[in-house]
Amino acid sequence: MKQNQWMSLLGLANRARKIISGEELAVKEIRNGKAKLVLLAADASDNTTKKISDKCNSYQVPLKRVEDRYLLGQAIGKEARVVVAVLDDGFAKKLVTLLD
Repeated sequence: MKQNQWMSLLGLANRARKIISGEELAVKEIRNGKAKLVLLAADASDNTTKKISDKCNSYQVPLKRVEDRYLLGQAIGKEARVVVAVLDDGFAKKLVTLLD
């Protein structure tokens, strides 16, 4: 995985205010149709994993897994984050290619 590249891009998306972090906020953006991609930490709880993956499936939003919550938080310059939703098409498409 091109770790540094996707983390840098996510940081850039954060500075451009094109992401939202947190489970409830991400679910809200998925429902509103604004989320273009959801990043979920591999160490998320079973409850959170099920909730987010079910929402993504029902609203056809791509879901990608990353190593852990600390890496996800570090990428956006915050503490540990379990869920991050990307709200911009361009950032989402590029992140999908980097995370594949």
